[in-house]
Amino acid sequence: MDWIERLNKSIHYIEDHLTDEIDIGQLARIACCSTYHYQRMFTYMAGITLSEYIRRRKMSLAAVDLQSGKERVIDIAEKYGYQSPTAFNRAFQSFHGIAPSSVKNEGTSVKSFSPIIFQITVKGATKMNYRIETKESFRIIGVSRPLEKEIENNFMVVPDMWQNAVTNGTVQKLAALMDTPPMGLLGVSVCNDEEQWKYFIAVSSTKTNDEFEEYLIPASTWAIFSGSGTNQSIQELEKQIVTEWLPASGYEYANAPDIEVYINPDPENAQYEVWIPVNKKL
Repeated sequence: MDWIERLNKSIHYIEDHLTDEIDIGQLARIACCSTYHYQRMFTYMAGITLSEYIRRRKMSLAAVDLQSGKERVIDIAEKYGYQSPTAFNRAFQSFHGIAPSSVKNEGTSVKSFSPIIFQITVKGATKMNYRIETKESFRIIGVSRPLEKEIENNFMVVPDMWQNAVTNGTVQKLAALMDTPPMGLLGVSVCNDEEQWKYFIAVSSTKTNDEFEEYLIPASTWAIFSGSGTNQSIQELEKQIVTEWLPASGYEYANAPDIEVYINPDPENAQYEVWIPVNKKL
């Protein structure tokens, strides 16, 4: 089954469970990837995070329910998983711009947000330089911070980590310990479904240092993309990989860390590689 089709099947699952607790793990299983990669793909493909998409769909349907006049606001709040009317009112007003109690007034305008349908869109050709490499496991050492399972809650974690690592001398210390490929400062997202999610700022090294944490990157096949520019451009490259390269590549995500290799870490003139763990589609 094509992975775009699997993503659309996951949307059907969301629609069937908008009044339940939506299981992100089940969405990922439908799409045949980890929960991290599912949320990442969803955000790049849809242009909004998974949790925001679910909120918008719930608020769209809640408005329809309120317009019928058959249910109380407190009952509709509970129906869509809000533990208090206050939280529901806040979410509803944020989306529609009015209080839920106003919807029953004739002529009141509300917003509608339809279910997403994923499809491949043919765009202008864009050049991407990449290679496929199968590598044995390798050891990294560095600093880490735990990540939450809902990826939008982590958006400020990684920039803060890099800022701290630069200002407190961690980057310089790690650079001195680097002695094995990939040669560069590494940003490693360890987000498989079997262990605590973490983000590492690290280097590949055989050396020991009690100041830093170590982690073993498993043997994997990697699609490695090279790029240059600002730190923003690496985000653009990652989006391009997911939305343009991956659907037509014959590969799919494997359950291994994502790695950013900063060969020249200058934020305004960076040279970098993006390592995506992949399996050949059967």
